[in-house]
Amino acid sequence: MGENRRVTSTNLKIRIDGAAGAPAPYEQLRAQIAQAARSGELPIGYKLPTVRGLAEELGLAANTVAKAYRALEGDGVIETRGRNGTFVAAAGDGAAREAASAAQAYAERAKRLGLSFDEATAAALDALRARYGN
Repeated sequence: MGENRRVTSTNLKIRIDGAAGAPAPYEQLRAQIAQAARSGELPIGYKLPTVRGLAEELGLAANTVAKAYRALEGDGVIETRGRNGTFVAAAGDGAAREAASAAQAYAERAKRLGLSFDEATAAALDALRARYGN
């Protein structure tokens, strides 16, 4: 893997340096995803590619990507939601994380129901106004 490779279809902009003396590929992947999540380049709720898919795009072994994902999950940077996939987790306290997760689930459900962005937003705002009394 002497050349740098770049993910293009997922917009992750990951570069793996295969040169001698470079950090292990899983560590490079872990660090770059963590930095992108912290900076907001990868927003909360962003769906990451599958382990296999990202491994193929980067020319890495699936176990390498899986190891990076496990480390990121252990650090609270990403979360796996079973068959739904792997997502950038909410930073901060548990309440913020749970709210972001619920919002993501709502967005996915609204999209599946065929609601437009404006319809989905209006429904969410109506529910919030009713609950908060605004």
